[in-house]
Amino acid sequence: MLRAIRAVAQGEALFGPDIATRLVNFFSSPQADLSPHAFPELTSREHEVLDLIAKGINNPAIANRLSISEKTVRNHISNIFNKLQVVDRAQAIVKAREAGMGV
Repeated sequence: MLRAIRAVAQGEALFGPDIATRLVNFFSSPQADLSPHAFPELTSREHEVLDLIAKGINNPAIANRLSISEKTVRNHISNIFNKLQVVDRAQAIVKAREAGMGV
């Protein structure tokens, strides 16, 4: 117990064998495609919008960041849903994050 307290106080982390094995397996497995071409069917603007959606940004904030109208944001999102074959924002976020977006 003292060893763990001292380790944490020094900014270290202690993991049991099960967690250590899971971490090694996670970091040694191939990662998702992090390139901006993870979804080649999307335009570059749709990639930008999807990345912001995956970051949890709402439509008004996306419009403000990209200097476009909220209507244009909604149009991009509709196109993204169609191209990715998803029905809602949550499914789009899952696909985007699996592809390494929104980080």
